[in-house]
Amino acid sequence: MSIRYGGGTCSFEDLRDISVRRRIFTEEHDAFRAMVRTFIADEVVPVYADWEAAGHAPRSFARRLGDLGITGLAVPEAYGGAGVNSYRFSAILSEEFARALVGPGSLRTHMDIVMPYFLAYASEEQRERWFPRLASGEMLTAIAMTEPGTGSDLAGITTRADRDGDGYVLNGAKTFITGGIIADAVIVVARTGDDAADRRRGLTLLVVEDGMPGFRKGRNLPKLGLRPQDTAELTFDDVRVPATNRLGEEGHAFTYLGNNLPKERLSIAVAAVAAAQAALRITVDYVKDRKAFGQPVSSFQNTKFELASVATELEAAQCLVDRAIEDLDDGLLTPVDAAKAKLFCTELQSRVVDRCLQLFGGYGYMLEMPISRLYADARVTRIYGGTSEVMRTIIGKSLGL
Repeated sequence: MSIRYGGGTCSFEDLRDISVRRRIFTEEHDAFRAMVRTFIADEVVPVYADWEAAGHAPRSFARRLGDLGITGLAVPEAYGGAGVNSYRFSAILSEEFARALVGPGSLRTHMDIVMPYFLAYASEEQRERWFPRLASGEMLTAIAMTEPGTGSDLAGITTRADRDGDGYVLNGAKTFITGGIIADAVIVVARTGDDAADRRRGLTLLVVEDGMPGFRKGRNLPKLGLRPQDTAELTFDDVRVPATNRLGEEGHAFTYLGNNLPKERLSIAVAAVAAAQAALRITVDYVKDRKAFGQPVSSFQNTKFELASVATELEAAQCLVDRAIEDLDDGLLTPVDAAKAKLFCTELQSRVVDRCLQLFGGYGYMLEMPISRLYADARVTRIYGGTSEVMRTIIGKSLGL
């Protein structure tokens, strides 16, 4: 059985190269994977170097995904979306971008991390105002939590929003905001109240829209990796945000953030395993062709042992991720299990890519080789979404330690 999308035909059997022995996908998912794979090959890979040079994906990319129904997957049908509740489709997106050795820019943050807040906490008026544009890809979003002096300690947020009539006056600064440069709307975590006994109280989610007076976007921060994913500094100088742009109840943001962290951390784990799988695949191809001392590098015992170990560890990581995906769809994924998935998979990603790059020798250090980009991109996955140290703390607490 085969299905045709756009520029080519892809048989379901062809899709099994990254789905061997996986039981979480159906033929509907395979059809979606075929569409995504063809789209990436035809419309992303040929221009990806331009994305890297620009420091972000073009706006036309999001609109094209809207045309395909991808940006609106989770948006209810009443607002122009598909109303899909399963995370499996987002996982396929991450896997297919990694397979093609490219990245989706800030798309994954927009869909997997920011959109759930709109879906869970937007009022009916906000849904009517924002959801059709979210579904079409015309509206891109970001979330601003991290501050220059506040990383994983969200309770230490100092950006303030003081109530003033029918709105808030927002002041402060945020940094390392993924998608902040091209975002049309940014969910800002701001302090609206003070409680000396519990710093987690008094945080509120406010949607700041591009063009609001006093809202400024700084430079697109240069990074070690993930170059087509824009990362911004944002400042707020007496920005007047109407109360109609508040998501959820005032003072409840810390709880809201905690509710979405398992999905955020799982999405990082999914991408980490997919990138490591891609590193293994290109390394196997390389060592078969590359010769040293008159014979293929693949013929050496060290090469075989290294890649055999990598393949085995990746099989274990994939099983862990697939179970977590099932648990998320079933409403069973706990913060502890998500922390385990992120910790194991991101640490493994870094080990795998490092071992694979070693087998490329000096060529692996050259930027023109995809393995070097995979190496640079892998480093941040142990930092964002909660550092490995934070993940170990969460897991340790679950053990009563």
